Order: sequence, then C-alpha cells, then structure tokens
Amino acid sequence: MSELRDFLRETLGHDPDDLSLFERALTHASVGKDSYERLEFLGDRVVGLVIARLLYERFEKEPEGKLSRRYNVLVSRETCAEIGRGIGLPAWIRLGKQARDDGANQSDNVVGDAVESLMGALLIDGGLEKLTIKLPAVVTTDLRLNEPRYVTLPNIMKAKKKPLETVKPADLGVDVAPRIKTLKVSEPPKRSAGIKVPDVATLVSKLKNEAKVI
Repeated sequence: MSELRDFLRETLGHDPDDLSLFERALTHASVGKDSYERLEFLGDRVVGLVIARLLYERFEKEPEGKLSRRYNVLVSRETCAEIGRGIGLPAWIRLGKQARDDGANQSDNVVGDAVESLMGALLIDGGLEKLTIKLPAVVTTDLRLNEPRYVTLPNIMKAKKKPLETVKPADLGVDVAPRIKTLKVSEPPKRSAGIKVPDVATLVSKLKNEAKVI
C-alpha cells in the first residue's frame, strides 16, 4: 500500500511506522470485523481534546457557553466529513459491496468517522504532537484532490428525509448587529431643463461661454 503511504505523507505530513493501523482506520464495518470503529472511538476523543484546547487558548475572554457552541460546530460529524472530502479521503475508504453500491463513502457519517479514526491512528502511531500545530498556520492541499463528487440515487432519497438544522448566527458566537450609521441624506441639486439651439454655432458658443466645457 505504498500509495496509501504517499497519501498520508502528503495530506497528514506523517510517514507511518505501522501502515496497517491506517489501513484499518479506513476500513468500514461492512468489510469485516477488523474495521475502524475502535479507532474512531479513540479519534473522537482526540479531536475533542485538541479542539477544546485550541478554543480555550484562542478565545481567552469568552465564557463557557460561547466556547461550547464553537466546539459543537467544529467537532460535528458534518465538519469532519467536510474536512475528509477536502483531502480526498472518500477514495481511500474500504467498503463492502452493498455499502459501496449505496455510495456510503460520500455520507457524512462514514467520511466523518473515517476522519476521526485517522486521528486515532495518528495518535497511536505518532503521538499527540502530530495532531496539533501553532496558529497562525497555512494549510494547503494538492489540486489533484479536487475531483468531482457524483450524487447517487440512494443518497438523494436519504437527503429528502434528512431534517435540516437551522443555526442562528448567535449560536456560533457571530454578532450580526448593524454597524452602519447614517449621518445625512440629501438630494442632488435639480438639473435645469434643456434648451434647443438654432444652429451649431450657438451650441458651440453656449458650451464655451456658459457651460465652460470647451
């Protein structure tokens, strides 16, 4: 699985000592018993710890309530899935035939779980320092990972039944109060009515002597 090793180097910046650990982190339960579920359990806690510490250090003056709202958004399954798709993770998830036919590698649950299981594998193989980075930082990805995702019919049917969560800006700690203050409103001066001139010479004279534009 040299290709998987290259993928991990490029996306995670980590050259694994135990590649089989990361193979398991990308193996869905539909393949067999040796799936990512235990690593996902570990990775879920790792992600929570890293994000909680990041928020605590970055937003020093915010109360617990605001920190919790930020935390809930960042560790959500949807956020993890979005990150996974951003690095091209769905192409590396191993699925059983039925799950593959259902397009499970594009579902938020599966992709989000795979991201967390990778974090669990990274913790075991590289330690916690591999999961953290000082901010500000620049994170990039290979342009070749930007491949189109095609919607499957089963996912379309599932999406119709999935409730949409409505999130208010205040829930995310975003202040949308208007900050524009109107100081003055005035109409432009009225334009005088136009006139007709009998000939070109009169027109030139008015433009030169009255309008002073020539």
